[in-house]
Amino acid sequence: MLARLQQFVTLSLLAAATAWAAWGLAQGRPWFALGGAALIMFSYAFVLALEFVLIAVVNRGDTAPRATAWQLLRAWWGEATAAPAVFCWRQPFFPDAVPDDPGRPGQRGVVLVHGFVCNRGLWTPWLRQLRERGIPFVAVNLEPVFGGIDRYPAIIEAAVRQLEAHTGCAPVLVCHSMGGLAARAWMRDFDGDRRVHRVVTIGTPHRGTFLGRYGRTPNTRQMREGSGWLQQLAAQEPPERYRRFVCYWGHCDNIVFPASTATLPGADNRHVAGVAHVDMAFHPEVVNEVLALVAASASSSSESSTRGAGAPMR
Repeated sequence: MLARLQQFVTLSLLAAATAWAAWGLAQGRPWFALGGAALIMFSYAFVLALEFVLIAVVNRGDTAPRATAWQLLRAWWGEATAAPAVFCWRQPFFPDAVPDDPGRPGQRGVVLVHGFVCNRGLWTPWLRQLRERGIPFVAVNLEPVFGGIDRYPAIIEAAVRQLEAHTGCAPVLVCHSMGGLAARAWMRDFDGDRRVHRVVTIGTPHRGTFLGRYGRTPNTRQMREGSGWLQQLAAQEPPERYRRFVCYWGHCDNIVFPASTATLPGADNRHVAGVAHVDMAFHPEVVNEVLALVAASASSSSESSTRGAGAPMR
């Protein structure tokens, strides 16, 4: 569903920009034609700029390090270049460019869980690296796109079961944005403390986000800062659970702010400076650290497998 919707949006923008350019050129006004077409295609960058202004205001009352003007500008540029690759290319046209690889016995696998208005195409650069390194993986599609987060744990469960069946090992969950909340809901519903090795969240609104107040869909309402759903989720979690989490967060995240709402008490919270929301999922610091964590986990899994079939899953 999401791929078709984003195909429609992308192709509509291209058609509108082409029509404007053709009309302007027919009028003998080439600069007007090109300027109007560019405005149509890149108007999203102005919306992003407004978000970064809002970040600068809202984060003043947060405990996160204050972002400089240069960091905000650099983050805006990074997001302006990363977003089209995700929302206008990989997700709408090539969501299944890299098929799942559930691996074989004794390997540690990875379940990748995307966020709001995304699909598994978000993870394509990750999937290629995992495949090159021989690490098993399954990337989910969370649907319905605009449904409640409580509808997503069953989808994650199917992916975890697939890796368990092929590898016999508890997987690592790597989650972007809303995907981290879906993973926490999965842990609540499916005995996740016993069945997951580590959980990595990237820009997840663990305690909600300021922008959630403008949401109208069930899942965006659940992501409002301090929402009843988030409070209930936290109340159902044992405090020691968060020790399994690595949470990447940043003071230039244009979707999840105040910035510290992307952290969890007792988790390994890692601040990424000068990087925005979508771009954070592909930042070399984040990707390299997570792949190193997965590789280390895979080594421990291999050692455990030598102890025999009776060894506990971990």
